[in-house]
Amino acid sequence: MDMSHRPRRLRSDGVRSLVRETELSASDLVAPVFVDATTDERVPIGSMPGHTRVPVDQAAERVREVRETGVEAVIVFGVPESKDAEGSRAWADDGVVQRAVRRIVEETDAYVITDVCLCEYTDHGHCGAIESGARADPHMTVDNDRTLELLAKTAVSHAEAGADMVAPSSMTDGMVGAIRTALDDHGFESLPIMSYAAKYESAFYGPFRDAADGAPAFGDRRHYQMDPANGREATREVALDVEEGADVLLIKPALAYLDVVADVRETFDHPVAAYNVSGEYAMLHAAAEKGWLDLDAVAHESLLSIKRAGADLILTYFAEDVARRL
Repeated sequence: MDMSHRPRRLRSDGVRSLVRETELSASDLVAPVFVDATTDERVPIGSMPGHTRVPVDQAAERVREVRETGVEAVIVFGVPESKDAEGSRAWADDGVVQRAVRRIVEETDAYVITDVCLCEYTDHGHCGAIESGARADPHMTVDNDRTLELLAKTAVSHAEAGADMVAPSSMTDGMVGAIRTALDDHGFESLPIMSYAAKYESAFYGPFRDAADGAPAFGDRRHYQMDPANGREATREVALDVEEGADVLLIKPALAYLDVVADVRETFDHPVAAYNVSGEYAMLHAAAEKGWLDLDAVAHESLLSIKRAGADLILTYFAEDVARRL
C-alpha cells in the first residue's frame, strides 16, 4: 500500500488552523430583531429560546446588545398594532418598523436591514393583497401585480426611515424590479436590495410565524413560495432577480438547502446570503435540552457549514451566541 499520501499530517495542532479552508467571523452574521407595537415590555418567544419581541422604545437597546457581541448587522421585523386586508401598516410613516428603524439609526452604529413583506401586516397572513374570493377558494392566491405596488411603497418607507438595505421576502414575481424603480424614483439609488431570491415553502418556518405573528389564516403559501423538491428552478428565480437589480441573493432556509446555496455561489458573482431559519434554530435547542447535542458545538458547526457551502453572510438566531465565542 502506497502511504506517501497521508492527509492526517495536516490535522495536528499548529498546522490544522493554518490550512483551514473556511473561517467564520462575527461580521459574517446578521441578527434578526423582532419589534412589537402591541407591547410595552419584552415578550419571550416560546418556540425560540433566548429570543423576545421588544417594544419600539427598546429597539435601539436591543440592537446595542447585538452590537456588543461583535455582530454588526441586524434585520428588523415588525408586529403592528393593527392589520387589514392589504397590510397598510407596512408602509405607514408611523409604522412599527419605521419608528424602530429611526431609533436604531439615531442611537446605534448597526447596519440596518429591513424585511419587506406584508404577511405580518395583513389580516389574512398572506404575503400580499389576495385575489377576490381567495378566502373561500384555496386555489386562489396573492394578487401578484397589486402586491408589487404595496411592496414598493413599503420599501420606500423603510428607506425614508433610515434603513441601510431592504430585503423583499414575498417571492412576488417582479418584486426586485418594482422596488428598485421605486427607490430610484425617490432618490435612493445607492440603497441596496437583498432579495429573498430562492425562498422555499418550508416546514422549518413554524417558530418564526409565532415570533412575527404571520401565519396564514387560511390556505398555505405554495402558490408563491418554491417547491422544496426543485433545485434547478432556484437558478431561474435567482437569475430573474439579478436581471432586475438585486445586490445580494438570499436563499431560505439554509441547512436543508445547502445544495442551492452552493449552486448559486457557483453560478453568480453577487454576494450570497443564507437564512438559518427558526426551525433549524429550534430543533438544535430542543435536542440540546434533551442532552443529545452540545448546543454551542452544533450551532457553530451549522453556521460553518453554511459558510463553507458558499454563503458570504448568514442570517441566524444564533448570531449573538456564536459571535460571543468567536
